[in-house]
Amino acid sequence: MKTNYIDIHCHPSLKPYSKSFKYEPTKQNLLNAGRKNSIWHYSPPTVLEKFLNRIVTLTKFSQTDLTTMAKAGSKIIVVSLYPFEKHFLTKPVIGWKGLTEVLVNLAASISQKRIDYVNNHEDYFQDLVDEYDFYKQLHNQIQHIDGVIYTYRIVNNYAEILDNQDLETDTKKIINIVLSIEGGHALNTGIDLHRDTGNAEEVLANVQRIKDWKNPPLFMTFAHHFYNELCGHCRSISIGMLKDNQNRGMNSDITELGHRVLGSLLDDKNGKPIYIDVKHLNTRSRKTYYRLLETTYKEIPIPIIASHGAVNGMRSIIQWNETDYPEATTYLNNIDINFYDEEIILIAKSNGVLGIQLDERRIGSKKAINESKIWIPNKRKQLRKKSLLVWRQIEHCAKVLDNEGLFCWGIQTIGSDFDGIVNPIKGIWTAENIKDLGEELVHHATSFMSSYGEQLQSFNRISGEAIVERVLNDNAVVFLERWFE
Repeated sequence: MKTNYIDIHCHPSLKPYSKSFKYEPTKQNLLNAGRKNSIWHYSPPTVLEKFLNRIVTLTKFSQTDLTTMAKAGSKIIVVSLYPFEKHFLTKPVIGWKGLTEVLVNLAASISQKRIDYVNNHEDYFQDLVDEYDFYKQLHNQIQHIDGVIYTYRIVNNYAEILDNQDLETDTKKIINIVLSIEGGHALNTGIDLHRDTGNAEEVLANVQRIKDWKNPPLFMTFAHHFYNELCGHCRSISIGMLKDNQNRGMNSDITELGHRVLGSLLDDKNGKPIYIDVKHLNTRSRKTYYRLLETTYKEIPIPIIASHGAVNGMRSIIQWNETDYPEATTYLNNIDINFYDEEIILIAKSNGVLGIQLDERRIGSKKAINESKIWIPNKRKQLRKKSLLVWRQIEHCAKVLDNEGLFCWGIQTIGSDFDGIVNPIKGIWTAENIKDLGEELVHHATSFMSSYGEQLQSFNRISGEAIVERVLNDNAVVFLERWFE
């Protein structure tokens, strides 16, 4: 079985770019993989780091550095450029503003110099450009890993991916980097926690600047953790001392400026469309966006993308407390940052994609997470139980889509959110563990098809191995082939 996976949402540069602020000159991506400000820096979890993650959910190790991705056999990665939001750092606790900085540094494993920079700058867009430049610095530069020559190339379309694959040999490999952006604040909005600061002319000019990049992004996650003056966002932070910073704008709809930005992003007359990723949008803004797709953009093919998410088992945004799958609601996480059954159907009908986020905070109910724990260390038993959390996401999507008479194995992919300050599913620590995840998913898929397959539409009766290959690789390939033009 093919186990080299495609990740449609991860952050390989978050740690090394952040570490680069410790050194002079700053913002340098070093080819020397021994340095922490190299995107090739390999730092797999130690026994102690795994223990710390289990106890206090700190993820100090790297999960998708490009050496790890090479060892995982990944050929295509959709990376997320993310200007770190100031409002993680602006909440005084017991009169000490620095406490949140310490906590964020522990959680994200960045650097105090990076935190100082985020606190003091007034331009998210420049931070975005600098992270993009961080990738460009080592574009097509050679790295030796386990006797094989690797390089990465930032690509502009699926045709370039195919060209790169044709150039590969047993001893020369190319990792294809597809760009995306997380958070509309990257256009330089939401700088101030308490008031609007976005200038419409500047923001729209920044959209055009992104479209004019040599490597424009495929999509943008329109919302993120804090109000960005474009739309409303979901509750995503559970740390009590930071939750209040999320309150402003949480109940907002897409704003007038947000509508203008959406129009410019989706327009194909000012450059290639940059599609919208609906993760982090609150339910009010999601409803508005779906309505726009049904009206304003009815004649224009646009995929609905949820790059790193999970499903909650509930019927719809409107019927948020109703379910057609009561058993599923006992093991799925019923929160509105996760997606409703109606949205699963919309994603499929739009030829979109759902990246399953490998984060224990999102992927299962408290009951399911507790049942997945093991008390006596056993790698295989742990993987079998933890992989069930992922399988239930795949399975629920399949049941919903099959009941609609749709192909039910075509939207599920992996959008791990690795290196994006996640609490990883235990045992699935980094990209190297996706192979183990895939092997366990085959067991779950085969068991499901054996017990439930006859209840599926005939065209949905495929092998467990074929299902997992689709989730790890093939669905993302189809998506990129269709939309990354």
